Amino acid sequence: MRLRTVHAPRMADAMARLRAELGEEAVILSTRRTRDGVEVTAAQEPDDEPLVIAPEAPTPRAIPPALLRHNVPAGIAARLSGAPLEAALAATFRFAPLPLEDAPLLLAGPPGAGKTLTAAKLATRLVLAGQAPLLVTADSRRAGAAEQLAAFARVLGLPLAVAGSPGALAKALARRTAGQPVVVDLPGCDPFNAAETRATLALLDAARGAPVLVLPAGMDADESAETARAFALLGCRHLLPTRLDAARRLGGVLAAAEAGLAFTEAGIGQDVSSG
Repeated sequence: MRLRTVHAPRMADAMARLRAELGEEAVILSTRRTRDGVEVTAAQEPDDEPLVIAPEAPTPRAIPPALLRHNVPAGIAARLSGAPLEAALAATFRFAPLPLEDAPLLLAGPPGAGKTLTAAKLATRLVLAGQAPLLVTADSRRAGAAEQLAAFARVLGLPLAVAGSPGALAKALARRTAGQPVVVDLPGCDPFNAAETRATLALLDAARGAPVLVLPAGMDADESAETARAFALLGCRHLLPTRLDAARRLGGVLAAAEAGLAFTEAGIGQDVSSG
């Protein structure tokens, strides 16, 4: 490419000089007025300059309206598009049963997520299946938390162990018989609060169980994802979303699972014998 800058009293004079030096195909790059007239910069492309044609940008895959309605994050929506939804979900997310038979099941999550009701539902299902689980509450922070779970335990004919400290929790779990399912209702934890996180970690270390994140559906997708990632750092490997019947947007549930958590079960309704 040849560049040429000329100064002339008038624009017509500058253009004439550039055409004479660069030819009629010269391209004007810039012009500006000076104290003595004008300054014009032009360029001439060599005749043998290769012609470069940019490839067409790929057409973005259309996002199904259902995913848009659920406020599914763009990256997840793109992976779920272009295939039957059931197959796309199976390819994108992990699914696994609750690890009830392997270790004590520890229900963790933010305050108000539905952990206590989930514990009651799981205990009820086990009793109806002919098993007597060990039911434990470690929630000594929330007013009435132990009483709420105790009411369910009385109906089921189960004792309830109340263990508000790591030492008490370890002693309660030591009463577990061989093969007995254990359901532990942990206190609500703000995973971005250092003191609450340390307290939850102490309980998890004492229990040596399988923490499961209980998270309500309907949350903002970014909020759900950040919360899930924080609980994944605490050791959660499974996701149990609640309130699926009340939430109108489920993008937050998918965003939470993308933190590396396996979908396991989900909760609907307030009835402890179903849902």
